[in-house]
Amino acid sequence: MAFVQFSHISLAFGDRDILKDVSLRLAAGSRSCLTGANGSGKSTLMKVIAGALAADSGDRAVQKGTRVSYLPQSGLVHKGRSLRDEAETAFAPIRELLARSEAIGKTLEQAKSDEGPVAALLEEHHRLQEQVEQSGYYRREAVIAAVLGGLGFAPDDLDRDAGEFSGGWQMRIALAKILLEQPDILLLDEPTNYLDIEARTWLENRLKNFPGGCLLVSHDRYFLDLTVNEVYELFQGNLKRYAGNYSAYEKVREIELAGLMKRYKEQQEEIAKTEALIRRFRYKAGKAAFAQELIKRLEKIERIEIPESLKKINITLPPPPRCGRAVLALEGIGKNYGERRVLSGLDLLIEAGERLVVTGPNGAGKSTLLRVIAGADRAYEGTVKYGAGVVAGYFSQDAAEAMTGGEHVIEFIEAEAPAALIPRLRDMLGAFLFRGDDVYKPVSVLSGGEKNRLALLRMLLKPMNLLILDEPTNHLDLHSKDILLDALCKFQGAIVFVSHDRAFMEALSTKTLELSPAAEISVPAKARLFFGNYAYYLDRLDREAAGGEDAARPAEGGPDPAMANSAAGTRELDKRRQALLRRLARREEEILKALENLEKEKARLETEFTRPELYSNGGRVKTVKLKLDQCTAAIQDKTGEWEKLTAELKAARTDVFT
Repeated sequence: MAFVQFSHISLAFGDRDILKDVSLRLAAGSRSCLTGANGSGKSTLMKVIAGALAADSGDRAVQKGTRVSYLPQSGLVHKGRSLRDEAETAFAPIRELLARSEAIGKTLEQAKSDEGPVAALLEEHHRLQEQVEQSGYYRREAVIAAVLGGLGFAPDDLDRDAGEFSGGWQMRIALAKILLEQPDILLLDEPTNYLDIEARTWLENRLKNFPGGCLLVSHDRYFLDLTVNEVYELFQGNLKRYAGNYSAYEKVREIELAGLMKRYKEQQEEIAKTEALIRRFRYKAGKAAFAQELIKRLEKIERIEIPESLKKINITLPPPPRCGRAVLALEGIGKNYGERRVLSGLDLLIEAGERLVVTGPNGAGKSTLLRVIAGADRAYEGTVKYGAGVVAGYFSQDAAEAMTGGEHVIEFIEAEAPAALIPRLRDMLGAFLFRGDDVYKPVSVLSGGEKNRLALLRMLLKPMNLLILDEPTNHLDLHSKDILLDALCKFQGAIVFVSHDRAFMEALSTKTLELSPAAEISVPAKARLFFGNYAYYLDRLDREAAGGEDAARPAEGGPDPAMANSAAGTRELDKRRQALLRRLARREEEILKALENLEKEKARLETEFTRPELYSNGGRVKTVKLKLDQCTAAIQDKTGEWEKLTAELKAARTDVFT
């Protein structure tokens, strides 16, 4: 069985230990994830496993014939060939196997008497033929088309020069080639960074059916949960294995980190006390020796380090300026790229507090719609109306291009931040992965990903009541995503966003807009609005695919779905649906508050019921018992009322318009 095994691997850069006595084994069927804080050495370890970087010490064992393929995070460029021919180069190792097989075949034809070598040659010949057959070499045109199509390339792209594709698509080409190679061990460093939802789903299924082993680095929690069954954490140069998917690892690690934090606090208290004693006695003649002993003791303490993911950083966005209920209204929005129609007659109303995720396949016009809303693209049909007092902020995927200043990161962000937030800027920069001396980097030398993170933070520091976000999580790790998500969920303004991170989409969204590109030039593009978050939207699609309930069925008391046949009817449908949802949500809040008060009263009565002095008064016992029974009954009634209201809310979100 093909495998790669490392034992006691160590590697240092200068005086910093990146890997310390690391051991790891990957074999056919391995489904592993490599995690750790930003800068912990994950990419370095991947390069060592791939053989692209030599370790300082340790043993590396590779089963004979094992093929290892490595996809780095970025930096790969393909040009000079058509996309089809570039993908074809992935079969070069198979051609070598085929050539060896053909050479052995000729030798076998010439062999006459030596049975031993002939038998060995026959076995090798059959093995090579089987490898060639399993690789799909004889069906390679269909295999290439399937893999490139799964990663989002259109049939017309196959004959384009590979050099015409942008950086993100270059990495898709690299991923396609590695998958076409069908190695024994796959090493994928952030393979989902440049993939949309459809391509990620395709890759998930591809990896589930991959017969070899794979090791993934990814900041997509949902993707990892579906693709791995073991997690390796790299922390302070040490590697530790956890069984189960990523969510299982997080639960176990949470318990471990709670203990680590307890020991860390105890150690910090001990250090503080020792340092206080040193300051007190250091310059006293009679206590100088004692102070020196304390200093030596302090130097010998092995300091406990806390991972970045355990350091609680909260970003509080500036309060949004006051504005009306209607934040944004789109009427009859249409957009063409040449003869290609990406938006057709789109009507939409966004109100304060709503968080709309825009979804759809690649090329459906998601980023285009956000540019139209933000005013960055004015070549469109229809009207975009902001409500009274609306202040919008726009983060785009190409935000890095406009950042060329020579000032340091900390200087740049201080110049943009409100005075009240300046004391917290270091923590906020840390949340966006600018830690330690990174804050003194000149903006001009930052990478594209670093500039994007800085541009996102700069935008979030300004008081706004409408955020327009195009892929805000692309260059963030899991910890930073969680910090950003928490801040956006607490934000009181409206948000319109595009993301390819499913967990982020489900947690943040309250409404979902599905865009579908035109199948033909003469056919209009389509849009459907779902009154629920992204998880609800996916559930609706599953039910539609299974032939379930009518997608346009209105909620009880809702408007007639026939209103969706006109633009005006669609806007009215949206307004009335939102009014119904707000009314139900207010009622739910009232019921939950009443339940909370009843539970407190029940707890108080139960506590009183346990006091011995109560039983000296028989009448008082009966009174307390009666109140406790009444409180319990009221809780049951309110719970039933809440369950009924929950069903009404679910029904109210089932309406969509086309």
